[in-house]
Amino acid sequence: MTLLSQEFVRLYLRMTGPASNGRMLKTRLMALKGINIIEFAGLAPAPFCGFILADFGARVVRVDRMNAGFTRDVLCRGKQSVKIDLKHPLSTEIVKRMCKKFDVLIEPFRPGVMENLGLGPQNLMSLNPCLIYTRLSGFGQNGSMSQTAGHDINFLAASGILSTLGHTGSCPFPPINLLADFAGGGLMCALGIMMALYERTSSGLGQVIDGNITAGSAYVGKLIYSICNFTE
Repeated sequence: MTLLSQEFVRLYLRMTGPASNGRMLKTRLMALKGINIIEFAGLAPAPFCGFILADFGARVVRVDRMNAGFTRDVLCRGKQSVKIDLKHPLSTEIVKRMCKKFDVLIEPFRPGVMENLGLGPQNLMSLNPCLIYTRLSGFGQNGSMSQTAGHDINFLAASGILSTLGHTGSCPFPPINLLADFAGGGLMCALGIMMALYERTSSGLGQVIDGNITAGSAYVGKLIYSICNFTE
């Protein structure tokens, strides 16, 4: 055996064998193992948020509509599903019972929808003060545009980032729905949930997260926007 191969064997044994203090290295669990999340079915941003959390070990239960059929949506990967008619009084009681034991709720509806169902933050957080109640909408829960319907392109335009995309002197070029729906919406929302879970380890309390896709898009594109303004 050459000197080089002997050194390689010793290095390999140090990396794969017992730790230097004589104890075996512990097997690490996934970061969100033991975290239970209820996700109300929606379009891209909310499912992507739950998708990220499920990928890191959380148990995500998706609440689908009664008439929802089979879906090939890859954002459902790793999730459980339950069909509930939210307009039925007994169904809302089922959700309340779930939320008593769950850590996180994600809802993608317009402001006021969950309150009308009797499932608003005050209702559910009174049953479980540790619940992290996550609201993901286009323009946030407050303000003049909070009730305005919209899509990715609308949120991207309102954030100001759309004007920075494209060639000088031409119309903006929208980057499908990656920047607003997925980055400014789902990804930023998942980050907010992680921060809330971490804060809960010290306070013992949940909180309401106001996921605003327009504001999230502006935050993600802050550097690009500032560079464009600086060069003008």
